[in-house]
Amino acid sequence: MGIRTVAVYSQLDANALHVQLADEAVYLGPGPASDSYLSIPAVLRAIKLTQADAVHPGYGFLSENPAFVRQLEEKGIVFVGPRASAIAAMGDKIQSKLIAKASGVNCIPGYDGEIENVEKAIKIAHDIGYPVMIKASAGGGGKGMRIAWNDTELKDGFKLAKQESKSAFDDDRMLIEKYIDQPRHIEVQVLGDNFGNLVYLPERECTIQRRNQKVIEESPSVHLDPETRRRMGEQTIALAKHVGYNSAGTVEFLVDSNKNFYFLEMNTRLQVEHPITEYVTHLDLVEHMLYSAANHPLALAQKDVKLNGWAFESRVYAEDPKTYLPSVGRLLTYQEPRLDQVRCDSGFIEGSEMYMEYDPLICKLATHGQTRQEALQKMIYALDDYVIKGVTHNIPLLRGVFSHPRFQDGKNVTTHFLSEEYPQGFEPQPLDKSSFEHLAAITGVMWLKKEMNYWEGQKKEQESLWVNVTDEQNEGSQDIRIDIEHKKNDTFKVIMDRKRSIELSIKWPLDGLLAHSCIEDKQLVVQYLDKLSMGFRIQYHGNKYKVNIYNEEEHTKLKYMKEKHFKKQTKTIFSPMPGKIVSVSIEKGHEVVEGSELLVVEAMKMQNSLRTPQTGVVKHVHVQPGSTVKSGQVLVEFE
Repeated sequence: MGIRTVAVYSQLDANALHVQLADEAVYLGPGPASDSYLSIPAVLRAIKLTQADAVHPGYGFLSENPAFVRQLEEKGIVFVGPRASAIAAMGDKIQSKLIAKASGVNCIPGYDGEIENVEKAIKIAHDIGYPVMIKASAGGGGKGMRIAWNDTELKDGFKLAKQESKSAFDDDRMLIEKYIDQPRHIEVQVLGDNFGNLVYLPERECTIQRRNQKVIEESPSVHLDPETRRRMGEQTIALAKHVGYNSAGTVEFLVDSNKNFYFLEMNTRLQVEHPITEYVTHLDLVEHMLYSAANHPLALAQKDVKLNGWAFESRVYAEDPKTYLPSVGRLLTYQEPRLDQVRCDSGFIEGSEMYMEYDPLICKLATHGQTRQEALQKMIYALDDYVIKGVTHNIPLLRGVFSHPRFQDGKNVTTHFLSEEYPQGFEPQPLDKSSFEHLAAITGVMWLKKEMNYWEGQKKEQESLWVNVTDEQNEGSQDIRIDIEHKKNDTFKVIMDRKRSIELSIKWPLDGLLAHSCIEDKQLVVQYLDKLSMGFRIQYHGNKYKVNIYNEEEHTKLKYMKEKHFKKQTKTIFSPMPGKIVSVSIEKGHEVVEGSELLVVEAMKMQNSLRTPQTGVVKHVHVQPGSTVKSGQVLVEFE
């Protein structure tokens, strides 16, 4: 659009991608958000220094801060977003619910006032009836939210949610409402202008969540019919009109199994998942925001909004897929998928650092297809093609969900999906017979290609090998004999266990990051991670495996090799992440039972309660509230 841009950055983000892409960049302050991205005076200084005439706030930080917008309005600076009055009205969950009711929007039963203490919370929960949702009034992004099914869970959840909300938003006001069991989370995008024109766009389903935060989104939703879609859209418009909404925003609903829908909240900003709406509407939401902010009327009417195909988004996080605990460090290797109809919105490049001060989101990976199945298969392939080394990431979880029959069907999905399917945290599924054979064939051919290169053209184009595959997660191991014949160019014939014959083609530059293969009309990707003395460490179907490859003589001698056994360390609690100790619940000499809370660690804006895995007596506590800890640091020892 020919608009020159100014990026603002903290000390930690001096080399960040957005700083490199902008026309100008201005330093705000130290790493903590309160001293940089959340500092209104610092942002105002950057505006004055560069003589900027407009501000687009992105997704977080000051994007829904009415005080910031009022100061911009007073100074004649355009805010690329809604008016301060709309942000203030909808940013407070207590007030927004009252406005929604006044607008004729369906609302969840609950207590509309502020809840000062846990005793009042318990009384209200009894009046409403369990289960209930504890929510920060000023919250967003899943922070300051807890579900409680009884008084004990309410006491713990109220405390943690209050602390989390205070830390994230400097506001610890809480509210309580009825928790809708078996819900789906569906939201409606709205666009408005300064002339009262409003349209709603096709819904996004954001049901796959962990810790009340979205992980996977899709548009449209398989759950909605045209009539429900129209009613949700019309209620969205009614609410937006009530507050004079004039930009891009989103109204979020909980939808039960009977398609009854209830107002959840309104996000008065661009959503992280907006790429999938852009895919299915062929609209550029940011462009519309800019035109609206520049006082242009909306360039489309409701009749112009069309639904084109299907789209998915995966939120690729730097976090442990089993525990959801964030990971920090440097992206030592980072390669985004380069495929048609695959979009990567990210702020990172190879060498970038993930810091505990900020959200662990690496990338919004989006795919589009004419059908749901086409978009879904593209997402699976894109996840296989995504290379990240240096930090733990959640690609195994994402791929596991997209491959799950229940998700692929789409009809029996709720916000409990992850906790129901992976109650002990994500565990990858063991390879079925076909997938194992395909992996053995691909890695065997990779090994032969290396051998062919080593022998420099001498006859080494046929080989009998034993392939042993060890699942690093489940520590299960299986092996198979394969006979490989090089046919021509990148085509090979592989006989499995002297029984089944398959042909495969493979594209793999030696020691390249990715091996792309076609077997039995299936497009498969193997990521080459590390070299082993007799094979490779690889990633396949989102999970990591050690693949050892032996010739006949080596395989025969394996039975004479002794296995090494390592004893796991016990009775010590380590910090699973870098962060700050918020509270400590135990002291030396305390007797604790399995599951008792030991302490709370704050990292990447989330409060994490660490609990004891065993019953025992506390020997020593190495930290206190306010302590800064590193990943792997000893926190508590037991006798």
